[in-house]
Amino acid sequence: MNVAAIPQARMGIFCMLAGMFLISVNDMLIKSLSGGYPLHQLVLLRSCVGLVFTLFLLRLEGGWSLLRTGRPLLHMLRAMLIVFANSMIYAAIVAMPLATANALYFVAPLFVTLLSIPILGEHVGPRRFGAIGLGFAGVLLMMAPQLAGGEDALGWVVVLPVLAAAGYATMSVLTRKLGATSRASALALHMQIAFILVSVTMFLVAGDGRFAEGTQNESIRFLLRAWTWPPAADALPIAMLGLVAAAVGYLMSQAYRLSPASAVAPFEYSLLIYALFWGWTIFGEWPAPMVFLGAAVVIGSGIYVFLREGQRKSPRRV
Repeated sequence: MNVAAIPQARMGIFCMLAGMFLISVNDMLIKSLSGGYPLHQLVLLRSCVGLVFTLFLLRLEGGWSLLRTGRPLLHMLRAMLIVFANSMIYAAIVAMPLATANALYFVAPLFVTLLSIPILGEHVGPRRFGAIGLGFAGVLLMMAPQLAGGEDALGWVVVLPVLAAAGYATMSVLTRKLGATSRASALALHMQIAFILVSVTMFLVAGDGRFAEGTQNESIRFLLRAWTWPPAADALPIAMLGLVAAAVGYLMSQAYRLSPASAVAPFEYSLLIYALFWGWTIFGEWPAPMVFLGAAVVIGSGIYVFLREGQRKSPRRV
């Protein structure tokens, strides 16, 4: 099959599906290593490995000249948004099942559709607005039992995936805006640099673990525990984190560069299947029934938004 003959929109969807699988692998590795390292140490080690791979992709696509841009502040904002989104979702997955965190995170495509209005100038009709409202109701359905309290309730930690979704959605729409003039490798490189800068800052501010002393909250401990030198046994999974992160950064940038945000975003739901698999096989996790019900509402809403998007007659933005 001639790859050049494949429509850009389909290539964007393929990149999204591949990116979602690799994100699930990344989440599994992060959770597996979270008991011995702080988040930003893992991010730094991952990003240093990923930076090498990303520089290789940059060279293949055209070299250093691709980094020139007339929108440096937007690139900086986009990179910081993905750092924020990653920090929130990783802080969540150490305290809850992978599938639960990702089910709540599925509100991201709905955020994408909403943000496409002011940022990309896309039109969203009343039916899609209604579907978006129903999707947010599904999120509340999943969150309510946890926020209500109880012995097994997660409390405020359950809000972290939703905050991550909001940050990620904003980043995704900005990627679509910047992708018209920037290559995927350049977008991915900005992302890796932002991860490294924030991680080094976290080491300088909290690397001794003093801010984690006395807290019993798993998410806070993961964010603020003391940095430690990794043993040789962890070298392979940490290296895998770097390669996976670089590939994800490229694939996600490429997905939103090639296709409309509202067209590729619904395919992020494939992440739930992967998260269920890793959670069950690696960590022995299984979400509560209310999570499946709420996720079904969110996914159904997202699919409806996608179908309505497909009926639009206006030309695709590039």
